[in-house]
Amino acid sequence: MRAVDAGGRDMSCVTLAKACNGSACKTRDRKTSWSRFGYFLKNSALHRRPRMPTTDELDQWAESLDVLLGHKYGVVAFKIFSKMEFCEENVEFWLACEEFKRIKSSRKLAAKAKRIYEEFIESESPQEINLDFMTKDTIQKSLQHPTVSCFLPAQKRVYTLMENNSYPRFLESDVYGNLRTAALRSVAHRGG
Repeated sequence: MRAVDAGGRDMSCVTLAKACNGSACKTRDRKTSWSRFGYFLKNSALHRRPRMPTTDELDQWAESLDVLLGHKYGVVAFKIFSKMEFCEENVEFWLACEEFKRIKSSRKLAAKAKRIYEEFIESESPQEINLDFMTKDTIQKSLQHPTVSCFLPAQKRVYTLMENNSYPRFLESDVYGNLRTAALRSVAHRGG
């Protein structure tokens, strides 16, 4: 059985949120931070793993963006940081593309392609990512008969942008620093 607080939040997730949100609460109010963090928790299934990331895991995150995005806590921490930096559309788009590539049904693929296009690619979309006209046009044309690779050029561009901009800033951020501090305290507390 997992430990939950009075609000029904998984206590390990509460600890992660507190570690991450030490600086987030300065730029957004607590209620908004918790609300958005709750969304992250539901989508990343963190409640299944009742512990904080270890110092070894945090060190691995610093090796590459791939490692960070391959770790469920890493994705949550990077999303929190991206929200604070007002560039969450990039990581959200990259994750949507990863999910899109796993779809097997052509009907579901077409529906998801349309949703991704409307959410991230289309001009004036809610989370419009920064793409050149040619890439947008190519994607729009591919929507008639989408394949799992129709967003690949855009996903590569966004990944490169995150790798060269957001990811280095994340590693220098309070979000990452607070997680490292919490992990180091945990090790010291356990005596090892």
